[in-house]
Amino acid sequence: MIKPTNKIVLDSQNCHRQTCKIETVATMYAGRLVKKGTNDDDIQIVAAATDTIIGWLGYEQTTKKHRPATVDTIYLVNAQAAVLSGPGMVLVGTLAIAGVTCVKGTRLKAAPDGTLSGGVDGTDHIVAIAEESASSGADVLVRSLI
Repeated sequence: MIKPTNKIVLDSQNCHRQTCKIETVATMYAGRLVKKGTNDDDIQIVAAATDTIIGWLGYEQTTKKHRPATVDTIYLVNAQAAVLSGPGMVLVGTLAIAGVTCVKGTRLKAAPDGTLSGGVDGTDHIVAIAEESASSGADVLVRSLI
């Protein structure tokens, strides 16, 4: 599989999309994991593996009016952004900045700033499976389990 350019979704089969308002912008980049904010239509970035995750922050599914210039540009506060979920969907996520290496097939859990880290089946809430090898801070192609 080849990562898409300036997109985050490679395979949208089983993809469910909802539109939510960006409540806080810290590390709110496309492909990061998000959770419910203050209100049901607000989202915040996932801070830890124990947060209740509602999906992945979309990019190309967000209307152009609210979408940042590129997938590497942070969203603005109050933007109406696509939140994606659906098992089997293949998209680009981001590995945590320090001490994370994965190979294809690695089980991944949520990490700070909506990123991903290696997880253990039966112990951690596994949110994705790596579809390629990558190391700390890199974008990585994953198959969503949420």
